[in-house]
Amino acid sequence: MQVTLAEKIYKLKKEKKAIILAHNYQRPEIQDIADYVGDSIELSRKAMEEKEAKIIVFAAVDFMAESAAILNPKKKVLLPSLGARCPMAQMLTVDEIKRMKALYPGVPLVLYVNTLASAKAQCDICCTSANAVRVIQSLNADTVLFGPDRNLAEYVQRKTGKTVIPIPEWGFCPTHLLFQPEDVRILKMEHPEATVMVHPECTSEMQKTADFVGSTSQMCKFAKECKAKTFIVGTEEGILHRLRKDNPEKQFILAYEGAICPNMKLNTLDRLYVSLREEKYVITVPEPVARQARKALERMLDIPR
Repeated sequence: MQVTLAEKIYKLKKEKKAIILAHNYQRPEIQDIADYVGDSIELSRKAMEEKEAKIIVFAAVDFMAESAAILNPKKKVLLPSLGARCPMAQMLTVDEIKRMKALYPGVPLVLYVNTLASAKAQCDICCTSANAVRVIQSLNADTVLFGPDRNLAEYVQRKTGKTVIPIPEWGFCPTHLLFQPEDVRILKMEHPEATVMVHPECTSEMQKTADFVGSTSQMCKFAKECKAKTFIVGTEEGILHRLRKDNPEKQFILAYEGAICPNMKLNTLDRLYVSLREEKYVITVPEPVARQARKALERMLDIPR
């Protein structure tokens, strides 16, 4: 009987004491084979909790694998595809951070985890879309610098009442910018009973159409607890697999069918298998950078859930 690719991966994983972490936006077959599926903060915590694992295969994009490597210096962290880079993370450079710090001396800098390690090393604390509001509220400051997602910065400012200055001025997620309010209005005409939930990386206009705004993990929790039977979803299409798996009796409709992150989708089952078999591509962060970035990540993880 022919051995399936999934079976080969399971065998290798056991032999090498590896765990597979997959973001909610990954392909269904990768989510199904993963040990843990979640958002960036959930997966960061899981990577640290797995004391016996020697290898972490991170099916996501570059900044998440970097964060895992920073928080787990004694484990080997693999990214199945080196091309899996987050476009938004590339938008914020160290030079831009230094320029804004000089313009706003003494103002704390909060960076979304969707940044490269070199940027994280420059900030006071990191956040995710799930805990951004709590992180900003924890700071004893009325004004904060925040990068790189402008839409999340605006969302946090509305929720906290603080002045949140985005850096760069127009940082964004290309996939979430595809969602437009008119698409929701059309879908609501077809499904008037539907509950709308969107990610805070969507525009403020898109957020205004929503009944619920939250991270991918918060969406999954909300969908389980909400009595609604139909949901219009404003985030990358990969989350639909988990939502439908967790809630088979409910209907989930993507607010825009073209909302696919090509970078997340570069991780395939074949590439994951090769990555684990050949132990590549190993993600490393220079120790001086890792040391500073680790402080910002650990400070975030210390914020009460």
